[in-house]
Amino acid sequence: MSVANRPVHRPLSPHLQVYRPQLTSVLSILHRATGIALSVGALYLVAWVVFASADPGTYAKFQAFNASILGRLVLGGWLFCLWYHLCNGIRHLFWDAGYGFELKEAYMSGWIVVAVSAVATLASWIVGLSLA
Repeated sequence: MSVANRPVHRPLSPHLQVYRPQLTSVLSILHRATGIALSVGALYLVAWVVFASADPGTYAKFQAFNASILGRLVLGGWLFCLWYHLCNGIRHLFWDAGYGFELKEAYMSGWIVVAVSAVATLASWIVGLSLA
């Protein structure tokens, strides 16, 4: 077999075993994951409406789950996904306009997205508890 026809054994595309995770790649993966979580959360909200339209006993069971530790973790996680996906979507709009491509700017905007998402999640959770 000639050298030109010899098969080359190398990865077809970059993968996690080759590259160290960087902030930009982690945030990109998180953006996709939060989009999926928001879709599942939308189904959860539909279930909430369905249980609310059912008899009071069924709705009380659903609300009891929401008030449990696991239910609060689910709702708090979904709330963070909502804020993160929104903030990172705004970051992508700036990129679409041609701003923030320098490595330093990309890292700074990434940390801003994470910080604003965390603060907004906590603030809306506190406001929600004070209204309840």
